[in-house]
Amino acid sequence: MNSIGLSALAMTLIVGVRYLLTSGLFAALTGRKRPGLYRGLTPQIRKEIAWSLASSAIYGIPAGIVAWGWQTHGWTRIYTDPRAWPLWWMPVSLLLYLFLHDTWFYWTHRWMHRPRVFRAVHAIHHASRPPTAWAAMNFHPAEAALVGLLIPALVFVIPIHAGVLGLVLLVMTVMGVTNHMGWEMFPRRLVHSRVGQWLITASHHQRHHEQYRCNYGLYFRFWDRLCGTDKGLGTL
Repeated sequence: MNSIGLSALAMTLIVGVRYLLTSGLFAALTGRKRPGLYRGLTPQIRKEIAWSLASSAIYGIPAGIVAWGWQTHGWTRIYTDPRAWPLWWMPVSLLLYLFLHDTWFYWTHRWMHRPRVFRAVHAIHHASRPPTAWAAMNFHPAEAALVGLLIPALVFVIPIHAGVLGLVLLVMTVMGVTNHMGWEMFPRRLVHSRVGQWLITASHHQRHHEQYRCNYGLYFRFWDRLCGTDKGLGTL
């Protein structure tokens, strides 16, 4: 196998193991904090894990190609020397990546709720009733490709420190899992605060899984509020 193939394989394994460890950790935490919440959901969880591991390959292959291009040819705008860009660019790039990812997610997510697209693609994700900590990457392959290609594309356009990119991926992973695990881990005073009114947590995303036609965002409630699709918090 050539180096690009090895890089794609390595990233697929990394994404898959990251998914199993992160979802497994929060599933175990759910067992301690909310005993019995996932009782009777074993067949559903098996499907969530199977689809999520398939998504790992769809995420991992382009990520591996990007990593190979960065390390061998310098194709991307990823940098490791903190002096290459002003230090203030690190938090700005973090927020910019999260905002652009949230924007992409919101609009593609709304599109996938069009009846024909929903039946063909997005219904797999909503087959999790209720969603669990294992459901974050429970996607049809077409949805996984649509969701997963943005950040690999952004690194060719917007400069980002390798450490900040790792933080983006960490936020993406943790938010994806915690938004689906069926209970609210963040303090009530944060969720109901002025800051919390602009952030998406499990309480907000739960309403999406209850009503389908609302609360489409991933990290922020900006687009939901602007477009009139924010319907508040679900019943957790």
